[in-house]
Amino acid sequence: MTKSVTLLFPGQGAQYVGMGKALEGHSAYELFGKANEALDFDLSKMMFEGPEDDLKLTQFTQPAILSHSVALFEKVKELLDEKNIKIDRVLGHSVGEYAALVAAKALPFEDAVKAVHLRGKFMQDAVPAGKGKMFAIMKIPQDIIEKACKESSVEGSEVMPANFNEPSQIVISGEANACDRAVKWFEENWSDPYRAIELNVSAPFHSSLMKPAALNLKSAFSDFKFKESELPYVANVDAKEYAAGTSAETIQENLFKQVDGSVLWTQSIQDLPDGTICIECGPGRVLMGLIRKINRSIKVISLDKEGAFDELKELLS
Repeated sequence: MTKSVTLLFPGQGAQYVGMGKALEGHSAYELFGKANEALDFDLSKMMFEGPEDDLKLTQFTQPAILSHSVALFEKVKELLDEKNIKIDRVLGHSVGEYAALVAAKALPFEDAVKAVHLRGKFMQDAVPAGKGKMFAIMKIPQDIIEKACKESSVEGSEVMPANFNEPSQIVISGEANACDRAVKWFEENWSDPYRAIELNVSAPFHSSLMKPAALNLKSAFSDFKFKESELPYVANVDAKEYAAGTSAETIQENLFKQVDGSVLWTQSIQDLPDGTICIECGPGRVLMGLIRKINRSIKVISLDKEGAFDELKELLS
């Protein structure tokens, strides 16, 4: 039976000091030098040595995650080519979508690194500190969360679902007071057990407050060499699988909408074929945890751990 392989690329929050160092000695390690050149500062030193506070800044986090993810992709691509296994599709969570598009040859690595560095900057600058919030809402159904957001929003103070991470975890994002009103709405209207956890983030990502960042990014896109995709990819904004040969214009439009739109991760994973092997290329194992809660029949291997490549070889043989 032909193996069905889907590559996954994580988003912000998966970063840690020391990420990527384990690739030393492999040709993929050279990508970190290319990232430094493209950005004109020493990103790899920050990745390998910290300080953690710098690595946590969105404008550095995003290119760091992208660089590590693409380096792991290059290493796993060698193994898949050797075994003559084709990649069925790629998808990434939020900023991870850029790494997925590098894998799909829709964007050169150096351009992607620059694009996500700018994306991080634009997102950080879009909203003054303290003006926005994000909460992870656990164990409340999607329709109730959508209702709470709607009823807690007024013009100029809005909250919305930002990340559909897995069926029992949806992140809401928006203006700080609107987020607080939504949390209060749950207290007053939802009697079953649930949790609302405020996230330690620097801005209200994937909310309408990110519109200025989206517009800035859209105008910056003209500096980058987007091309038709060579692999199918699933977009965050609509959870739709776009065939190989999707135009550069469509890809840019999806990325532009993604900045202030929701990440439909649960929906994207629910549509994957049962039995597909998912390979998580990037720091940490966040996506593995989410997928287990969406569809347990999907086998996930995270490459950022010791012995991962041996485990994958066994699985693919």
